Amino acid sequence: MAYTPTSGTSAMPIESSKSAINWGPIIGGAASAIGVTLILVMFGSGLGLTMVSPWSDQSSSAATVGISAAIWLVVVQWLSAALGGYVTGRLRTKWAAVHTDEVFFRDTAHGFVTWAVATIIVAGFLTSSLSSLAGAGAQAVGTAAQTAGIAGSAAAASSSDETSSNPATSYFTDALLRPQQIAANAQNDNGAATAEISRILLNGAAAGEIPEDDKTYMANIVAARTGLSPEEAKGRVDTVLKRIEDAKVAAQQTADEARKGAATTALVGALSLLVGAFISCAAAALGGRQRDEDEDLIVTGRI
Repeated sequence: MAYTPTSGTSAMPIESSKSAINWGPIIGGAASAIGVTLILVMFGSGLGLTMVSPWSDQSSSAATVGISAAIWLVVVQWLSAALGGYVTGRLRTKWAAVHTDEVFFRDTAHGFVTWAVATIIVAGFLTSSLSSLAGAGAQAVGTAAQTAGIAGSAAAASSSDETSSNPATSYFTDALLRPQQIAANAQNDNGAATAEISRILLNGAAAGEIPEDDKTYMANIVAARTGLSPEEAKGRVDTVLKRIEDAKVAAQQTADEARKGAATTALVGALSLLVGAFISCAAAALGGRQRDEDEDLIVTGRI
C-alpha cells in the first residue's frame, strides 16, 4: 500500500547532493586569464622599452611613460578578466531543472570566483617585484628626508669629533668659507670654524629655522675667515641658506608628488580590479548562456 502523507505532514524539499560550483571550469578560466595576463604584460613591456632611451631627445617623458603603463595595465586586467570569465561560462556543465535566474546567478558567481583566483595567483607572483619596488621607493623617500633634514643621523658621529665636518653639510660649509683670495688664505685652518658652522646648520635643521643671532654669528665668521666685508659676508650667508631651503623644499615636493602618485595608482588599481570583477562576471554569464543555447539547438535538431 502506498504511503499517503497526512494533512499535518509537509513534503520534504528535494536537495541536490552535488555542489553548485564547478571548480574545473573555474580553474580553466583562471589559467586562461593568467596566461593572457603574462603575454600582454610582456608585450606591454616591449612597447614601453621602445618609449625610453638614454638619449633625451629620443625618449618620451616620465609622465607619458607612467600614464601609458597605467592605461595598459588596466586594459590587460579587463581583457584577461573577460577571457577568463567567458571560458568559465562555456566550459561548465548544464544545470538541469534549475531556474533561469539561478543559472544566471551561478554563472556570475563562477565568473567572480575565476577572477578572484586569477588575481590572487598573479598577486602572489608579483609579490617579490612589488616588494623590490616598495623598497626602492622607501629608499628614495629616505634620501629625500635626509636631504631635507640635513643629515640629522650624522650628528652623533660628528659629536664624537668636534673638529670633523658633517658630510651632509660640508658642501654648504665650504661655500660659506671660500676665501676671497685663495693664495693669501691657503695656510688657514678652517677646522674649528667648519665644525661650529656645521653645528649651527644642524641645530637650524632640527629647529626648522636658523635664529637671526646665529646668522649674524656665521656672517662674522665668514667675514673673518674670507676677508669679505660684513655686508658681503651676510649676503653670502643668506645666499647659501636660501640654497639649503630650496633643496629642502624641492625634496619635500618630490616626496609629496611621490605620495600623490602612489595614492592615485592605488585608487586607479582598486577601481580597475572592481571593473575587472564585473567584466569577468558578465563574460561568464554570456558564455554560460551561449553554451546552454547551443546545446538546446543541438537537442532540438536545429544544428
